Amino acid sequence: MELDVVLPPGGPRDAGREAERAERAGFDAVWASEVRHDPFLTLTLAAAATERVGLGTAIAVAFARNPMSTAVLANDLQALSGGRFVLGLGTQVRAHVTRRFSMPWSRPAARMREYVLALRAIWACWHEDRPLEFVGEFSSHTLMTPMFVPEPHSHGSPPVLLAGVGESMTEVAGEVADGFLCHGFTTERYLREVTLPALRRGRARAGTTLPEPAVVGAPMVVTGRTEEELAAAALRVRAQIAFYASTPAYHPVLELHGWGALGEELHGLSRAGRWVEMTERIDDDVLGEFAIVGDPVSAGRELRRRYGDVLTRVSLYQGEDTDPAVLAELATAVRTTEVPA
Repeated sequence: MELDVVLPPGGPRDAGREAERAERAGFDAVWASEVRHDPFLTLTLAAAATERVGLGTAIAVAFARNPMSTAVLANDLQALSGGRFVLGLGTQVRAHVTRRFSMPWSRPAARMREYVLALRAIWACWHEDRPLEFVGEFSSHTLMTPMFVPEPHSHGSPPVLLAGVGESMTEVAGEVADGFLCHGFTTERYLREVTLPALRRGRARAGTTLPEPAVVGAPMVVTGRTEEELAAAALRVRAQIAFYASTPAYHPVLELHGWGALGEELHGLSRAGRWVEMTERIDDDVLGEFAIVGDPVSAGRELRRRYGDVLTRVSLYQGEDTDPAVLAELATAVRTTEVPA
């Protein structure tokens, strides 16, 4: 299990410095999220400041861009980084795609499946000199003149990972992607009982001898060295859980644990803008299922116990106020703890 870190939310401003720090600390990869900043620009600066660490988007919003635009960005980053780039894609939810990005939304699993196939057709045109003849239901790409073919490089196309929560999108990841990005709003039970079987169904549907898909997780962690630090971290994570739990698309995770009514209540509170009350609805039982809670050493050991046999790699989240010493202590505990037999 490789150990990565999520870059802080400062985006391009801090990308080079933080990526270099992660490389020196021995992390295997850094990931950038599309929240307040463009993850491709963030990783461009991270690539220029590092030599070894992998660089991934977790996630870039696929439906905010057409496949050709994404293919160009990913190919440039793969070339710039010397083959260290991983393209992690997610759909976002319908309201953001249609109202924030003003882009079309329909049948997201089918659309994402075709999106990945379109990317691969474009890259095959560039790297394998194949004609570009991709005609799909949602997009078509049939023109590529020599002037618009990127300069050749020896690193090939980047791996594609898909993010999801529901079974349909997870099956698509198993069928057409190189791996799966677990949403932070998941639990060990949901991962083992729902996510992994769906991935396997997708791989079986592909009907090929492809390797097992990589499974990348970013579990929520509540940690600190004092009671005050733990309480502050717990409050932040409770708010994060409440936010995700208010989204109907993520309710299957709650329903598996018998907390469907909580999701409905939180959805209603979110529509009324009652954010503080939402956080108060996340009790210790819910917190303990979605997050790993404890001092850095015990949290690192628990993370390894829960996920060491199922996740290919784990990303540790760091906020703007994360103590690097606490993060390092947590990482050491993860690395040095043996996976239970």
